[in-house]
Formats: sequence, C-alpha cells, structure tokens
Amino acid sequence: MRKFVINCLVLGLALGLGACSSTKVRPPAPVVTRDVAPSTPVVPAGFYRVQPGDTLVGIASRYGTDWRTLAQWNQLANPNKLEIDQVLRVKPEAQVNAKSGSPAQAPAASGVVVKPVTDGAPAASEPAPQQSMIKEDAPSKPMGTIQLIWPAEGPIVSRFDGNNNKGVGIGGKLGTPVMAAGDGRVVYAGAGLRGYGNLVIIKHDDTFLTAYAHNQALLVKEDQVVKQGQRIAEMGNTEADQVKLHFEVRQLGKPVDPLQYLPAR
Repeated sequence: MRKFVINCLVLGLALGLGACSSTKVRPPAPVVTRDVAPSTPVVPAGFYRVQPGDTLVGIASRYGTDWRTLAQWNQLANPNKLEIDQVLRVKPEAQVNAKSGSPAQAPAASGVVVKPVTDGAPAASEPAPQQSMIKEDAPSKPMGTIQLIWPAEGPIVSRFDGNNNKGVGIGGKLGTPVMAAGDGRVVYAGAGLRGYGNLVIIKHDDTFLTAYAHNQALLVKEDQVVKQGQRIAEMGNTEADQVKLHFEVRQLGKPVDPLQYLPAR
C-alpha cells in the first residue's frame, strides 16, 4: 500500500487542478536530505518551500491543486522525489520564468529558485533552507458558494473545529453508501494519505473540493466525472477507530466547516 506523509489533507485536496502528465505516478515521495544554511529568506506568495515529510500529493491538496499540475509547473523530472527546502510554484498566478525548458524562478528578492529534481545526485544547493511549515492560505477575496448534499446517511459523530478536525464525521455501518456531495471530477482515489484510509477527493470547480475518508471500498477512479448523489464509495473504518465517513470541504485548499454548505438536518 502506498504510504507517505503529509502535513495536511486534502482535500488536500485540489485543487485548482490543471493539465496532467500522460503518465500517472502515485507518489510516496521520499525526501532527499542535505545540509542547510543558517537563515531562510521568505518564500514569495504563490510558492512553497518543501519541508521534511512533504509529498507532492500533500502539497497539492493543501493548495487546492492537482499533484500532476504541480509537477508540470515545476518541471519535475521525478514527482516521487522532492528535496528539502526546494521551492515549488503552487499557485497559477505566481510569476515564473516563461522560457521553455528553464526552471521557474521566484522574484529575485526572495533568493530562491524553483528547479526540477532528477534521479541523479542531489541538485545544486539553493539559498535559504529550513523554514517553518507554511500554513494554508485563507481566501484573499470573497468567493462564491456551492450547493452540496449529505454524502451519507447517519448521525454526526464529530464536528469541524479547524485544528484537530478539519471536517465532520458521519457514523454508519460497514458498506453504507457514500455519495458525491456535488458534481465534479475525481482528482484522487486511493490509500496513500496517512490517517485517511481509503480516500476519494472530488474537485467541483476552481474554488471547492470535497474529501471522503476511511472508506471500506472505492467505486470510482481518478479523472472520472461524477454527478451529485452518485455512489462513489462504501463506508468503512480504514485508519479510523470506528465505522464512519470523514467528510471535508475545502475552499481554495483551506478546510472550512462542511455544515455551512450542507442542508440542515
């Protein structure tokens, strides 16, 4: 089973997702360790500095983007290998070097360079290491809303608090149907995000995505288009202390209270 560490979820998950590479890579994303300098310049808006334990899927989830889009933006030769302190472009509006075949470059004042990582020896050192984890960006301007339905029948067993719980828990029995809360496209379906078990992530538009965790079985595949109410999984207890669906809503990659978008019960 594909295991890798992420600092935040998905719901990571996506997802201002864009173009994808033709080859699907399921990253457990090991990180190459190297010596670091004593000080760290600030990473400019729209960029992110890789931290120990990061994976491309996890970073993409945090910033509402598909991991394949990040790989393309940053010309990553091997999306499974990230380097600690490597600076990645994570927002579509971030300014980058438009020259074909050359690495994207952050604004000069930052002293950081986005560069591809190859399978060979670690790439040349870049200035500025060791920075504390960058938190998810809150929406910078008022955004639209989305009409969702409850993804499963059952009682609420846990509520959103924004810190320890980034979604709501819906109780039920093994095999209880899990449904897409809205129309969209599956951007992740697998068990690679530690702590979420069998997980589905759906991108609804450029602002919102939803995540469905701890399933017993997944009934959809990545890139599949789904309709609101379509059965996408069966409730389970993978990496959970009880049978339940952990359901998240993310706005521009930032977790928000799902109860704000679901019909009152």
